Amino acid sequence: MSIPVPVSGLPLLPVTFRPTRTRIVLLSIGTALLVALTVMSLLLETLTTGDRITFICTGLLGLGVLALLSRPKVVAAEEGVTVTNLTTTRRLDWAQIVRVNLRSGDAWVHLDLSDGTSLPAMGIQPGIARDRAIADARALRALVEAHGTGHSAT
Repeated sequence: MSIPVPVSGLPLLPVTFRPTRTRIVLLSIGTALLVALTVMSLLLETLTTGDRITFICTGLLGLGVLALLSRPKVVAAEEGVTVTNLTTTRRLDWAQIVRVNLRSGDAWVHLDLSDGTSLPAMGIQPGIARDRAIADARALRALVEAHGTGHSAT
């Protein structure tokens, strides 16, 4: 997936950054796990109904965990940036973001905030698609520089 870029060089808003390849791998593995455990539970004649239900529930649990791991994304819109990580979602105004960091060896992007804290943005991660993550981090950095002031929004 490429990010539409107008003449100004900045991505068109709204834009969503997410680790697509990682997401595909995780959801494929989760689906394969569920199918395999379901088929095994139906084919093994020695299993009781409770055993079959346990097999299928284990597959559903595995799919659920992998779906949770595939949830992270970063959405940049005119109003600001929404960072969705595994279990939390945080909405930031452009002015709250001071800097976008993706250093060598980082598992994902970190946003330095105007209150002195740092927020991990797991939606941009170089795991499987390093070049894509670097391009996404640069695009988000350009958007922050164009829209943000680096000062507290309060």
